[in-house]
This record gives sequence, C-alpha cells and structure tokens, in this order.
Amino acid sequence: MIRIAHLVDDTTPGGVTRYLDFIRQDPGMTVTARHEVAVVSRVNPARRAVDADIIVSHLGLSWRGLPGLMALRARHAGIPLIHVEHSYSEGFVAANVTARGRFCQLLRTAYSLFDEVVAVSEAQKDWLQRRDLVAADALRCIPPCVDLAPFRAVPPPPDGVTTIGAIGRFDAQKGFDILIRAFRQVDDAALRLVLIGQGQAETTLRNLADGDDRIRFPGFTDSPAQAYGDCDVIAMPSRWEPYGLVALEANAAGRPVLMSSVDGLRNQVDRGNVVVAENTAVAWAGAIRALAASPITRPSVERAQSQAKQTSRAWADLVAKCTAKGLDASARLRTAS
Repeated sequence: MIRIAHLVDDTTPGGVTRYLDFIRQDPGMTVTARHEVAVVSRVNPARRAVDADIIVSHLGLSWRGLPGLMALRARHAGIPLIHVEHSYSEGFVAANVTARGRFCQLLRTAYSLFDEVVAVSEAQKDWLQRRDLVAADALRCIPPCVDLAPFRAVPPPPDGVTTIGAIGRFDAQKGFDILIRAFRQVDDAALRLVLIGQGQAETTLRNLADGDDRIRFPGFTDSPAQAYGDCDVIAMPSRWEPYGLVALEANAAGRPVLMSSVDGLRNQVDRGNVVVAENTAVAWAGAIRALAASPITRPSVERAQSQAKQTSRAWADLVAKCTAKGLDASARLRTAS
C-alpha cells in the first residue's frame, strides 16, 4: 500500500491535528493509502530522510524556513511533494502583512518547491490564483474534515436562541473581541454568550466582558461536541479564516453559524449559515438582535455530513495523480543513473 508521510511541526490540539486524525482513521482515506504523521522542525524538516511514497507538508511557511524546504526538496528529489496551506489567505494578508510584495515572493518561491499545493477552501484557491502564487496545474482545493460522528449525535437545539457560543483559540484572528463588544450592545437579559477556549488574548477578552454577567468563560474543552450541544447558535466573527472547521462541526451538530464574510467562511454559507456583512461591533449587534427575534433556521446537516466523502474522494484523486508522477520521476532517475 502507498505510504504517505504528513509533516507537522505543531501537535497541540487544534484543527490541523484533528484533520490529520481524520485522514489517518477515516475508512474512505485508509483505502487510498497508509497515512503517517511525522513531527519535524519547521526550519529543518530534512534533518532526517522520510521513508514514504508521497510527502505532504502541513508546515507554516516563512523566510527562515525556506532553506529547510529547499533541503527537503533536494533530499527527496524523486518523491512527490505536496503542501497543504492551512495558514495564509487573503484575509490574513489584509490583517497582518504590510510588505505584501515581499510576502508574495516568499509564497511563490516556497510553493514552487512542491509538485502540488492544496488550498483548504475555494476562496483561498481563488486568492492563490489571482495573485499568481501557484502554477494553475499544481493547485487544487480539498476542504478539510474531521470525524463528524460525535457532532451528529448532539440533540437539536430549541427553536429560540438563548445561548450564543464562540469556540476556538483566544486570538486576534477569531475576532471574539468584536463579538463581546457587540453582545454588550444588545439589551436582552435572556441571552447568554459563552466563549469556549483559551489563548493569549484571554485577559483582554475577560476585561472586555467585565461587568456583564451574561458572558461566561468555561475554559478549554476536550469534548467539542458537548460544547456545541450547550449552545443554540455559534458565532464566528473571524478576521481571517482559510477554512473554518468550527462552522462544519457546528452544522453537523445542527447549529447554524453567524459568521463574518471572509475567506473560507464564504464557502460555507450555503449550508444555511448567516453572514454578517460588516465585521464590526455595530453590525454584529444588529445581527444578534435579529437572530434572537426569530426562530432558528436549521442548517443543512446532510451537506455537512457529506464533507467526509468529498474530502476522501479529492485525496484519492490527488494520490493517484502523485503516484503516477512519482513513478515517472523514478523512471527518469533510473535512466539518468
């Protein structure tokens, strides 16, 4: 069976880690190949040889790490090399990058070292194409997935909205500061806002919420399905979001998502989620009031559940392409030697 090594430099709990768990365990994935995870240095991933037929990078790209990627390419010249772009998107650049020409040059150089680049959403893929960051024949989109069975087992929410949940890292990316400011503008004693997670911005968020007893911080949970079950609606006021697994999980649990119109979140609206046109506290306050005044519109759980099959099929197609490319490369190397 084909062996695929997935290179990571971070194994902390999060979306990438759970995505890799899905890749290793989902029946639709395991019939394609045997997937293994290798923890490597972000700046020196080629320190030791990787024994695999295909290598997939889930590493963050940086100028400091570029020489290491070059070494990885050189050491495994005859092996198909894939990069999955989990971090960067149009929203990321708008929020964080000032020297945009230099940043785009980094991405073009890094992506050119790979046989294939995988975008995690159509919005991200479109951005990569528009900015001419990846050759068109080397770019494809494979939305990520996780095991959705625990979320499908969550009881449906009531018809009305009482508890709004926000789940994820307490970081500027997630926009929870916008959500708290918005929620405090809504004068409704029956509403609750629950922020589930942890991170470096926790003190800032708690200070913003101070004085409003309707806002709670229950902490990090290792049972996300239960967290969704405790909420009626999920809020995602992200400043950038290449994909946004929380939206997929929430929909699988029957919870609609109130979301910003950024990056990969735009591709998840058709499951019955609600977009807040402007990612400001005023706009979010209005959206919360409107949501609380109406019965909940159920998302399409079936569309969420179909994501696993779509992801499996897309990976199967990519593996088939890379396997053929790897055989051709090996033949060329043997001829040259």
